[in-house]
Amino acid sequence: MAAPKPTGGGVKRPPPKKKDEGIKVLVRNKKARHDYAIDETYEAGMVLVGSEVKSLRESHGSLLDAYADVRGGEVWLMNCDIAKYAWANQFNHDPLRPRKLLLHKQQIKKIAGKVRDKGFTLIPLEIFLKHGKIKIEIALAKGKREFEKRETKKEKEAQREMERGRDRDRG
Repeated sequence: MAAPKPTGGGVKRPPPKKKDEGIKVLVRNKKARHDYAIDETYEAGMVLVGSEVKSLRESHGSLLDAYADVRGGEVWLMNCDIAKYAWANQFNHDPLRPRKLLLHKQQIKKIAGKVRDKGFTLIPLEIFLKHGKIKIEIALAKGKREFEKRETKKEKEAQREMERGRDRDRG
C-alpha cells in the first residue's frame, strides 16, 4: 500500500530554469561588429550536405568575406568557406558554393525591403550548433566609415578605463 501524498500546505516552487544547453559557437565573424553597425539579427537554418556538417562540427569554416543575398524570394549565403572534410574523399563538397538559408517568408520580405530600400547589407555573424542543428546568425547592418570605427574604439577604451578605475577603488 502506497503512502498518501501530502496535499496543500507545501511551498510552491517555480519550475527549474532551462539553461542555454546545446549552443556551441562553431565559426564567428570577428570583424563584422567592427566593420558594421548592426541593426537587427536573425537566426536561420542552413541547407548543408553531410560533409559540410562534419567539417563545421570540427570548426573548419570561415565567414571572413561572406555575405547573404536575397534572390527569387530566398536568402542565400555567399562566399562562406567551409573547408573540405578530410574523410569524405569523392563525396566532398565545393567549399565556396552558395548555401540556402531557411527563414520565414515574412522575415524574408522584411529583409528584402530593407536591403533594397534603405541600403542595408546582410552579413553573417556566427555559425553555431543549437540542439544538434547547425544554425547561422545573420544581421542587417550598415557599413561604418573609418572615423566611426575610431570613435567606437575610443568609447570602448574609455569604458575599459572606467572599469579599471572602479576595480582599483574597490580593491
